[in-house]
Amino acid sequence: MNIESSIYGYIVDEETYQKNAVIMGEGSKGEWVYVILEGHIKLTKRNSKKTLVLSILKKDDIFGQIDFLEGVKGFRNISAVASGGPVRVGLLDIERLLRDYEAVPSQIRILLKSLMTKLKDTIEKTCLMIT
Repeated sequence: MNIESSIYGYIVDEETYQKNAVIMGEGSKGEWVYVILEGHIKLTKRNSKKTLVLSILKKDDIFGQIDFLEGVKGFRNISAVASGGPVRVGLLDIERLLRDYEAVPSQIRILLKSLMTKLKDTIEKTCLMIT
């Protein structure tokens, strides 16, 4: 998902990761939403047999948003790993995102939450089918 430049106003901190470093680990607890400022990351998920690559993300892509939009606070269901060299990410201001998100009409929030839940379920089911 490419973003408008306005998202950069939400960045409260930046972090740099070297190739193959885990930015967000599957099963880890976390609430951050990230935007890629430089580099590429792999989104991965483990199934019973192996680790699957779900997507390769690049500059301006956002990750970590599914749990945020679902309203879930807990353990991450995928990993984000620095790929192909150093990666610089921006950490988005969760409090400000939450305030702005709550200003969106409730019907739209329900729709977004439903879409994120369906996406998460589809990822889970797809990973179970792949061996």
